[in-house]
Amino acid sequence: MNLKILHLYCTFESVLKYNKLQLSTMKIITKQNKSILRELVSTDFKIRYQGSFLGYAWSLFRPLMLFCILYIVFTYVFGLGKTIPHYPVYLLLGIVLWNFMLETTSIGVSSIVSNGNLLRKINIPKYLPVLSSSLSSLINLFFNLLVVFGFILFSGISPNLFWLVFPVIVFELYVFSLSLAFLLSALYVKYRDINYIWELALQAGFYLTPIIYPISKAPVSMQKIIFLNPMAQIIQDSRWLIISRETATASSALKSVTVLIPYTLVLLVLLVSTLYFKNRAAFFAEEV
Repeated sequence: MNLKILHLYCTFESVLKYNKLQLSTMKIITKQNKSILRELVSTDFKIRYQGSFLGYAWSLFRPLMLFCILYIVFTYVFGLGKTIPHYPVYLLLGIVLWNFMLETTSIGVSSIVSNGNLLRKINIPKYLPVLSSSLSSLINLFFNLLVVFGFILFSGISPNLFWLVFPVIVFELYVFSLSLAFLLSALYVKYRDINYIWELALQAGFYLTPIIYPISKAPVSMQKIIFLNPMAQIIQDSRWLIISRETATASSALKSVTVLIPYTLVLLVLLVSTLYFKNRAAFFAEEV
C-alpha cells in the first residue's frame, strides 16, 4: 500500500511541475488568443466530420468497433478474455485511452503544416494550432469515457473513492500526448518522413502496451521493461483505480526509484518538446 501512495504522490508531483513549467505560457494566452483558439477548435470539429453522414458519432463508433473486433477475437478465438475479470471494460478502457494519444499525436503532427497559410498571414502564437487539435481530441475523450463508464456501471463495478484520482491520470495522459504532438509537429515542418515513422511507432506501441492482453502474461523481466512506457503506466493505473485493485501497476512491478521512470519520461518529453518547439517556432512561417 505504501508503494501505491508513493505512486499517486508521483503523479501529483508531475502535475505540479507541469503547472510551474507552463505558467509563463499561460500568461501569453490573452483574451484575443483565447478567441482564436476557440475558433480553431470549432473549425477543427467542422472539418473533421464535414460531409460525413454520421458526423461526430464516428468518434464514438471507431473505438467501439475496434473493441468489438478485438473482444470477439481474443475472447472466442484465443480464449484470453475469459480468464480476465471484467475483460470487456478492461479492454475498452485501454482502447479509449490509447486512441486519445493516437488521435492527439496523429493530427497534431501535421497541425503546423496544415495551418501554414494562417501562420503566414496572421501573427498568432505558433502553438495554437497544436493546442486546438489536442483540445478537440480531449472533447472526444470526454464523450468516449462517458460510454466507458456506462459499460462499467452495467458490468456491476461499484463506484469508489479511487475514481476521484482518475482525472489526475487523464491529465498526465493529456500532458504526455500534447508534449509528443508539439515535438512531432515541429519536427514534421522540416522532416516530412516523421509522419510515416510515427505511424509505424504507433502500430508497434499498440501491441507492446498491455491494451489487449494482461501484463501478467509477459515474463517478469519483460513486465519491468513494459512499465517504463508511460502509456502502459497510465492505462494500468487507470484500470487499478476504476476496475480492480488486483491489476498490476508500475508501483507493483518496479522497485524503489525505478517506479519514477515513467513520470520522469513524461516530464522529459515535456521539457524537450517545449524547448525544441520554441526554438523552431520562429522559422515555421518560412518553412511550411
